Amino acid sequence: MANSIDDNIKNELFNQIRHRLGAPIRKIELDWEQMNSLLETAIEDYAQRVQDWLIENQWSSLLGNEADKLDIAFALTTRSLDFESKFSYAYSKQVGLQQRGPWEMKKDYVTIVQNQQVYQIPAGREINEILWITPNSTDHALYSFAGFGDYGFGGGFGQVPYAGWGQGGGLGNGGFYVAPAFDVLLRAGDFSLKSKLLRSELTYKVTAGPNGTRLLHLMPIPGSRLSFAGGGLVGGQIGLAGTKVWYHYYDTANMTDDDKLNCLNENKDIIKLPNDVPLSKLRYSDLNEPTRIWVRRYLTALFKEALGRVRGKFGGSLKVPDAELTMDFDSLLNEGKDEQLKLLEQLDLRLERLSNVKQLENKALEAENLNKSLTYRPLGLFVI
Repeated sequence: MANSIDDNIKNELFNQIRHRLGAPIRKIELDWEQMNSLLETAIEDYAQRVQDWLIENQWSSLLGNEADKLDIAFALTTRSLDFESKFSYAYSKQVGLQQRGPWEMKKDYVTIVQNQQVYQIPAGREINEILWITPNSTDHALYSFAGFGDYGFGGGFGQVPYAGWGQGGGLGNGGFYVAPAFDVLLRAGDFSLKSKLLRSELTYKVTAGPNGTRLLHLMPIPGSRLSFAGGGLVGGQIGLAGTKVWYHYYDTANMTDDDKLNCLNENKDIIKLPNDVPLSKLRYSDLNEPTRIWVRRYLTALFKEALGRVRGKFGGSLKVPDAELTMDFDSLLNEGKDEQLKLLEQLDLRLERLSNVKQLENKALEAENLNKSLTYRPLGLFVI
């Protein structure tokens, strides 16, 4: 048997059930192989219930992960509340588009326009993840020297409008900045850090657009009352206008249905569905005492059902000389099915009580009752 159990343990378990069914006074028409098979069924039914519960409660940590032992162990033992931000990345791995495959992950951006919320992403792009906002911090640093700009030789903004003399007394077109480049670099880094601290943070959602395009919705609306405004370089906006929102994507415009199918076949190690989670088979030795009692009760119900089917052959009627013997099988069938349903319902209720939602509700109720009980405590007397 795949679920190897010591024969002494099996004998003890089977004897408990046979005695409950009336043995040795009544004969139990089940052989050793049948009882072993029913024991396997009982353990598998329990394992299916609890493992489904485990996957459901940890699905946000499992979806899109690698199906190796290390990632699975981490996902099953930690809780992640960052499901929404991971979803687009996880979805790209669902369709087999990831960095280890032959499909190149590309990067592009949209430029934020003041008071514009929706931006169109071209068709044929499977968005992997919306990344970051890149402010034009170099330009800000370039024009920030003493409030005017960097002085230098040559024409253009940020430079003194004088140039070197060319041939024939003409003015040359070239020029260069006098201020050190390192000064611009330091101020650019400073502005980038201040942008992260002071700029309005954006959230996003991606929806389907016309003709296979994607629509990127930015919230709050750039340039609205929720973003910083004032004198600036780009359209009078010192906040988000003119900055770039980058995103990773895979180019699927030239992919056929066969190519997408190959993606799925070549990336079977990515968790896409609950059946992709590689959980090990539960063994009887892994079960604690309360679980073994549940398995024994469920196995008793399976014994009753199997015994009822055995005795129900030919409608339960046996021909004997000069008489007819009718064996009881209906009650065994009904009792076995009813007991199985009740035990599974009890297990489901227990797992529901152990779910993350119920645990949070219990903690909240406990904290509420604790605060309520503390309000009835008398105030302490302080000796001065």
